[in-house]
Amino acid sequence: MRIRAALVRDSDGDFTVEEVDLREPRAGEVLVKLAAVGICHTDLAIKSSAGNGATPVILGHEGSGVVERIGAGVTGMSVGDHVILTFASCGACDLCTRSKPTYCAHFAALNSGGLTTTHDTAHTQEGRPVRGGFFGQSSFATHVIASPANAIVVPRDLDLATIAPLGCAIQTGAGSMLNLLRPGAGSSVLITGLGGVGMAALMAAVASGATTVVAVDPLAARRDVAESLGATLTRAPSADLVAEVLDHTGGGATHALDTTGRADAIGQAFGSLARTGHLVLVGLGMPDLVLPGSALMSGGRSVTGSIEGDAVPHDLIPVLARMYREGSLPLDRIVRNYAFDDINQAVADMRAGDVIKPVLVFD
Repeated sequence: MRIRAALVRDSDGDFTVEEVDLREPRAGEVLVKLAAVGICHTDLAIKSSAGNGATPVILGHEGSGVVERIGAGVTGMSVGDHVILTFASCGACDLCTRSKPTYCAHFAALNSGGLTTTHDTAHTQEGRPVRGGFFGQSSFATHVIASPANAIVVPRDLDLATIAPLGCAIQTGAGSMLNLLRPGAGSSVLITGLGGVGMAALMAAVASGATTVVAVDPLAARRDVAESLGATLTRAPSADLVAEVLDHTGGGATHALDTTGRADAIGQAFGSLARTGHLVLVGLGMPDLVLPGSALMSGGRSVTGSIEGDAVPHDLIPVLARMYREGSLPLDRIVRNYAFDDINQAVADMRAGDVIKPVLVFD
């Protein structure tokens, strides 16, 4: 079938919206007509590194839409179901069977290779292959082929544009808070970086009952949003940050999340931890780190790396959808919609920090 997709042809160039052909869904696959797709920094990072024969490629991995066709053997969903698309996993390796699909033995091949799980391209243009299957979807397109493993059914009355980022950014931020850090009453939380991931973590921390929430970002507008969402202290990065966090929390943060991947931010987050405090790292492009071993050991502090919020998407995404419905995950406060054809403007606004979470909306 003929679809429209935003292609990467040059790592330094713009996305180009073009017509491509998408094959029919095979056994175990579903065809989803996209309603919306979030833009994630991961998309931009992969785009900037595209080369060595990896183009043209279709990126996008925060899709939402409606199931249009179902391949043989698919159970648990029907034509017309509304779905959130998330990362792909094999479902059969040791970690998948132990409910750790984010660390699937085949995660890189299924999500970063630009190929379908059957290792052939689902997209062509004038008979030539176009790389796709990014995060099991390649959702910078009007239609995608996915699987029941990474297509999560959600209630039909929820706005698909607003909840599109549940599949990655929101899952990562809120999941890190709910699955790993687990703050509660009396907890003090530090969040460094207030993009979509950080804002989702902030919402989840407040919803969990954390007593103190410190939010750090260089952009004043984002700090203002964080304060309106329940942060008890907002600060720009500075040399005094650790002292301010220790003072505001009465001895340090019991829980911390760094979304920046910057060595200086991670160092300050670690320095802001209370004794037995826990720091989770989710920032892309994380550098080699040097942390003070004495503070790590004698203070009982811990540092955990994580991707996708350590989520089991079929469990977490329905929880996040319910939180959105109930008002404790007010995604409308951070999402801005753009027409699909305006993808390059959305990217420019994202890079400039003018929008927290851009979402492309299809006709």
